Amino acid sequence: MRHVSQSAQAMSDENQAVPKSWFERLAQAFSGEPRNKSELVEILSEAKANGLLDSDTLRMIEGALQVSERQVGDVMVPRAQMVALDIEAGLDELLRTVIASGHSRFPVMGEGSDEVLGIVLAKDLLKLLATPELKLGLGSLLRPVTIIPESKRLNVLLKEFRQNRNHMAMVVDEYGGIAGLVTIEDVLEQIVGEIDDEHDAEDEVDRFIVDQPDGRVWVKALTPIADINAHFEVDYSNEDYDTIGGLVTSEFGRLPERGETLRLGPYTIAVLKADARRLHLLEFARTDPVAA
Repeated sequence: MRHVSQSAQAMSDENQAVPKSWFERLAQAFSGEPRNKSELVEILSEAKANGLLDSDTLRMIEGALQVSERQVGDVMVPRAQMVALDIEAGLDELLRTVIASGHSRFPVMGEGSDEVLGIVLAKDLLKLLATPELKLGLGSLLRPVTIIPESKRLNVLLKEFRQNRNHMAMVVDEYGGIAGLVTIEDVLEQIVGEIDDEHDAEDEVDRFIVDQPDGRVWVKALTPIADINAHFEVDYSNEDYDTIGGLVTSEFGRLPERGETLRLGPYTIAVLKADARRLHLLEFARTDPVAA
């Protein structure tokens, strides 16, 4: 009996010496059986505080939970910030647009403002260069386009992207007009965080409007124009565009690059952060003196 007791004690000591896997520790944290997502997030936060999860893992789990609650309209690239190709454009113009944007996929627009003919891959344009004697047109390179509503859930869209092997979809509003586009990267960023590339700037801001000590103001491009008007006491029109990014892009007549500036009313607006697809962060600096 003593021998058995000593053996059991040895096994117990051995089990205690073997560290538990991450999954086992997480399962132990879930022993309270959360009844809803709020309670689940609380348990996950406690697990992070106890060292069972790191910050990046917690962020990804929370992002995955939120994907099922968010809609395409929350993350899409607004129409004003889209980079599209004209079906009638010449090869030189097409190549300039593709090179300047850095995208790999482009919607191709027809004569109508809401007529999307298809999607073209940047690599497919090489066919136009390789066989100039055939006089191939952009129409010969078109791939089918997926049309989705703004209200589609992101988790549903991600599943469709994976099943259909699509990477881009056009988004329409309730009237059937083009509202913007969304890519698989836009969805994945909701889970893993922003995926920076060589076109992304490093500046970040958490709030929509942030006053700086020197009097300048940082503004997210997705800030509603109504909020801009209220904060800066200006009267920018929101008849055609809802966000300040859309208005600024329209004023430039193209998607501006980081470092470019624009005079709009009493303010000079500088682009602090922009990638190849959209504006992210702007800086407002008062140009005209404030009236006494």
